[in-house]
Amino acid sequence: MDKPIPAANSAAATAAAAPAGPLDGIRVLDLTSVVLGPMATQALADLGADVIKIEGPEGDLMRANGVSRHAGMSSIYLALNRNKRSVVLDLKRPEGAAALRRLIAGADVLVHNMRVAAIERLGFGYAAVAAINPRIVYCVATGFGQDGPHRDKPAFDDIIQAACGLVALGSSAGGRPEYVPSLIADKTTGLALANAVLAALLHRERHGGGQSVEVPMLETMASFVMAEHLAGLTFEPATGGAGYARLLQGGRRPAQTADGWICALPYTDRHWKAFFHAVGRDELADKYDIASRAKRNANIRALYRHLGEITPARTTAQWMALFEALDIPATPIYTPDELPGHPHLAAVGLFQRTEHPTEGPLREMRPAARFSATPLSLRRHAPALGEHTAEVLREAGLAPEEIALLAGGAETADCAGGNAP
Repeated sequence: MDKPIPAANSAAATAAAAPAGPLDGIRVLDLTSVVLGPMATQALADLGADVIKIEGPEGDLMRANGVSRHAGMSSIYLALNRNKRSVVLDLKRPEGAAALRRLIAGADVLVHNMRVAAIERLGFGYAAVAAINPRIVYCVATGFGQDGPHRDKPAFDDIIQAACGLVALGSSAGGRPEYVPSLIADKTTGLALANAVLAALLHRERHGGGQSVEVPMLETMASFVMAEHLAGLTFEPATGGAGYARLLQGGRRPAQTADGWICALPYTDRHWKAFFHAVGRDELADKYDIASRAKRNANIRALYRHLGEITPARTTAQWMALFEALDIPATPIYTPDELPGHPHLAAVGLFQRTEHPTEGPLREMRPAARFSATPLSLRRHAPALGEHTAEVLREAGLAPEEIALLAGGAETADCAGGNAP
């Protein structure tokens, strides 16, 4: 693991210690909580934006979910809130709302995942915010698009997984429906939200003026799932049902070895011929006429059945050596516990050891993207609740006596997305 990265405790220390990313100079007001919104705003923070996390006195709900050393600083919170500053404001109090309006005046982006009615009640719907700052990009993550009949329904990751067809895909072979064991709807929609913010900022740069942007979870995930599964429904009239047969009818699957599991993916006729020749089963290449892509695809389940019958004869390491020699895509099956030791991830330093001022030594993941001119970095530790309240409000021009009056926070109920295990 890399040498520990010291925690940055001020904007000046941060600027001196780490390079700025391509969004340096962009200020984001982050009124999100749980998973979806923080995933999106962390993507912007990793790219160099100054993300100010507005929290209520109770803090982001996700501060309590996951593994914790100290209350309010859970593993999930730490993973989703690096490179941000935390400000506590109570938007239900006049002085808290007034402070947020001061921050809005100097911001480039405001992101929230409250229900629209809830933020309107607080006085921070798009019209009110744009009246303060017409150039602001105002982005809301909703559960369901606001022009549809489900616009007021609550939305969580499980609900969207079920509603978008993802859960049904997993049970297409007749098994019990199960949720994907990852907050995939929250995280996928979060990345879509970050992309939407970037597009709106580019539009503002080219044409001037801000705008309102909505990223609904159900529509985002339905598009995500159906990209390969629209199938016969693509055409009017439909030529068949939905579903990508190659995935739904089985075939490719992990193979057991003498000491574990491996994912091997012979993809071309050359791959299959080389594999069968290496294991002394040339007759199988002839039997299934694998030179024909159509016939190979038609027999894919039989081909992988043979592969699964052959692989228990050797160890994972032996198979990896053979597949690498044959240039066949393959990897051992890694558990999450094993990922920090993955030879590639270790070599590129994805997992880094940092020092947090309250949580001590941490293992964190650096931003994955690489920029040659504006490199990304772990500039800031995930903040304690309200850690930067006075600092940020001073920057906004509030007097010490005004700052002293503030103890509040943002509305955190009625959010779209983010129920976590």
